[in-house]
Amino acid sequence: MSSSAVAHSVKRLGVIGAGQMGLGITYVSVLRARVPVTLLDNSPTQLEKGLSFFDSLLKKDVSKGKIQQRDADEARARVKVGNGVQDLTDADLVIEAVSEKLGLKQDIFRALAKHVRDDAILASNTSSISISKIAASAIPSDSPTAEELAKSPSPGRVCGVHFFNPVPVMPLVELIAGLQTRPEVLDRARSFAVACGKEVTTSKDVPGFVSNALLMPFINEAVMALEKGVATREDIDKTLRLGMNHPMGPLALADFIGLDTCHAIMETLYTETADSKYRPSVLLGRMVDAGWLGKKAGRGFYEY
Repeated sequence: MSSSAVAHSVKRLGVIGAGQMGLGITYVSVLRARVPVTLLDNSPTQLEKGLSFFDSLLKKDVSKGKIQQRDADEARARVKVGNGVQDLTDADLVIEAVSEKLGLKQDIFRALAKHVRDDAILASNTSSISISKIAASAIPSDSPTAEELAKSPSPGRVCGVHFFNPVPVMPLVELIAGLQTRPEVLDRARSFAVACGKEVTTSKDVPGFVSNALLMPFINEAVMALEKGVATREDIDKTLRLGMNHPMGPLALADFIGLDTCHAIMETLYTETADSKYRPSVLLGRMVDAGWLGKKAGRGFYEY
């Protein structure tokens, strides 16, 4: 069955965050699920940069014969830029795709609970932060009481919808249910992910879920090996590529993901579990401090 033929209840999508993830989610939503998207970002510069990236993706797919120019034009016409969460009142699903900062996400979900209609799904693209914790902030009150938290239906419409980078290429979406998430919410989110052309797995709401609970400690160990002088960056990556048949070495992969993202996820794993095996590498933290964030910054473990 083609992705466009998959039945789902999303007639309009809201995406918060015009970075690489947000634009990737927008891309598969308008092109494969054929759903109009309202895109938000509080930075006009990031919006301009993101839309330019979006247009380049469409142009590339047309040039490679993956889509027709008409498909590209129709997809581009489905993207609308909004001015704030008040422009998401008609959304059936909102996906937050901002940086891995709990406070920022909580502020967003608190605002969404005030402005987005009650039957809309509120989803986070977080790759490590507790969905239950995010859902608890989806209350239309700045200081909810324990009774409000227990009785409000709003946290039940929150779930994790974790796309992988680059979104147009990676075929997986990881769904996460918080303690409060209603089963039908996860079912609707799954249908939408399938309509976007994705395979779907589910994970319990544990730190890092399945994907990053396994991946990030692996990357962190590679950084520690480099830090200790066990081998050069090239030999660490070459060992994993040629010895274990990985398509990309762990240090190159960290650069691609973003060292700030890797560090933030390791911090979450370490803080949530208090397990020393998740302690972020000192070198990883220093590189983030220096602004050497990987490919997006022009320098990480490699130069770009």
